[in-house]
Parts: sequence; structure tokens; C-alpha cells
Amino acid sequence: MTAVPVVIGVRADAAPRRQGDASGALVDTFGRVHRDLRISLTDRCSLRCTYCMPEQGNEWLARSSILTVDEIVEVARVAAAAGITTFRLTGGEPLLRTDIVDVVRRLASLAGPDGRPVELAMTTNGIRLGDVLPDLMAAGLRRVNISIDTLRRDRFHELTRRDRLPEVLQGIAAAAASGLSPLKLNAVAMRDVNDDELVDLVAFAIAHDAQLRFIEQMPLDAGHTWDRARMVTRDEILATLSTRWDLTAVPGRGGAPAERWTLDGGPHTVGIIASVTAPFCGDCDRLRLTADGQLRNCLFSTTEYDLLPTLRAPHADGDIDRMLRACVRGKLPGHAINDPSFLQPARGMNAIGG
Repeated sequence: MTAVPVVIGVRADAAPRRQGDASGALVDTFGRVHRDLRISLTDRCSLRCTYCMPEQGNEWLARSSILTVDEIVEVARVAAAAGITTFRLTGGEPLLRTDIVDVVRRLASLAGPDGRPVELAMTTNGIRLGDVLPDLMAAGLRRVNISIDTLRRDRFHELTRRDRLPEVLQGIAAAAASGLSPLKLNAVAMRDVNDDELVDLVAFAIAHDAQLRFIEQMPLDAGHTWDRARMVTRDEILATLSTRWDLTAVPGRGGAPAERWTLDGGPHTVGIIASVTAPFCGDCDRLRLTADGQLRNCLFSTTEYDLLPTLRAPHADGDIDRMLRACVRGKLPGHAINDPSFLQPARGMNAIGG
């Protein structure tokens, strides 16, 4: 059975429009212009977070199906020509790629039709970051998001099934000292797991001149064990933080996934990505490329557009461009998480890419 999406988070004026309203841009049938491509480099990870994947028995992508650096750059080059301005490297854990510096260097050399260089960002668990950050910055990395769900070593070990919190904290310290800005720390808020640390996590971020972004737990785990009752909602997070700080909403969110609030008038802010209780589908400007060459127009999509056969056969740039545009045309108005017909994607988050 195919899930029928309900229109969630779509602007009232977002009536269907014809592809190509913006000259050459990647515009879907609801007028959303796509400027952001998330590129997953691997489905493998150095952690086994309970909300993401089982500790054992994971079925990894075949190594032969993983995109090479040349293939990644080719897709990115065509995407940049079509108006993609930001590339975010994700995983799994992107720093597990031994060629990560080369990936960053070659992507950072790309430019759009106006000659402006693309912006290159990365989401990481931070474990190897302290060792490779200088080389990544020299290669052209401009922004980094680091995942940290708890500050307690025992809890980190239980949650990730790995005792590696000191390495994550070292990576965060290195990023804070590097001058990369804005530095963002991501935390998935979970009931009876880390919901007693929300204030502590924000205070930790402030101490590192970073923005803490809380993420509502989403149905994207490889084991399909997501339970709505375990999710800490946007409103609950705000209520907890309000016991410590005065929160003022920051206007002008645009297509950013996180709503932001200033803390006690600023300059520090906190963000919440409320994909479940306050979807932002109407302003979504993102596409995704999985590590094995599948294009996805939504994190929760059950449809993928397979670029791998095209990339590994004689082809022209136009073949990739047509696939990108087909993927954009097929984008639905919303993800339908709150609709009874919703179907969780077969892939887990580690295989889709953040």
C-alpha cells in the first residue's frame, strides 16, 4: 500500500506551479526552489545509537555500490549548475571515508552559474574530527554540525553502545577553537533518556559558542521501533528551556529546518527541528543523494531515483540533470508522518543520510 500524503506545513499560497518557474533552477510543482543537496558518503558509523540502528545484524551497502569521489563530484557539479548552492556531507559517519579530505577539496572547488563558490558543510559525530579538522578546513570545509545527545559518559555508552564520549568532546573543542561559524550541536530529545539534560546541553553549547539544536525523534530507525510516546515534543522542549532562559523567537527562518529562539535577548540562540509536531515541508529546499547513488526528494520518501546505472554507463551531464529534475518534480507536498497511512521508509537514517 502506498501512503497518500496529507498537505502538512505547506504555505497557503503554495498552489501547484509548472516546473521551471525559476530559470534553470530546480523548482518542484509547489514552487519550492531547491538549493541544498545532502550527500551521504557511507551508511557505516562508529556508533550504534539506539534510535538509529541495531548493535548487530546491520546489512551494510555493498562496497561496490558506494559512489566514488569522481561520481560524487560529477553529480555535485551538475547540481551546482542547476542552482544548488549548499552541499552537506553526511552518513552514517562521513569521517569514516578515508578519502574525506579529497571529497571536501574537490566539492569546495565547484561554483554555480554565477561564479560563486558553493558552501560546503558536514554533519558528524565528532569522533575523528579533532584529528582531521585542520586538513578539512584547508580543503574548503566551511561549517560543521556535531551530534551529541548527552554529556554523561555512562549514558552516552548506553545510548550509543560505545564508550567514546571523550573523543566527541575533543572534536567539539577542536571545532570551537577552529573559528568555523556557526558551530551547531545536534541532540535528539528522548523521553526518559536525556530529557533531564536539555538545559545542561544548551549551557554546554553556550560555553563553546555554539548553537544547540534539539531534534524531535523521527521514525527513521533501521529497526522500525520508533514510538511516538518516547518523543519529546517542540512544546515540551520550549517549556523546559523557559524555566532557565527568556526565549524570543527569531524571525526569518526561510528554508532552514530549525526554528530559533534567542536566550535572554542574545547573542546565543537555541534551535528546534520539529519535523513531527511542526513540519516545515512548505519551505523545504533540500534533496538527498545516498551513498549508493539514490536521489531522494524527502527524508521520508518511499521512492528513490537510481543514478548509479547512469553514472556507470556512457552518459552526458544532461542525463544527470534530467534525473535531478525528475526527482524534484516527484516531490510531494508533505511527509505525512501524522497521517494514518504513513509508511516508514525501508532505509534507516544511516543509509538515507542526515
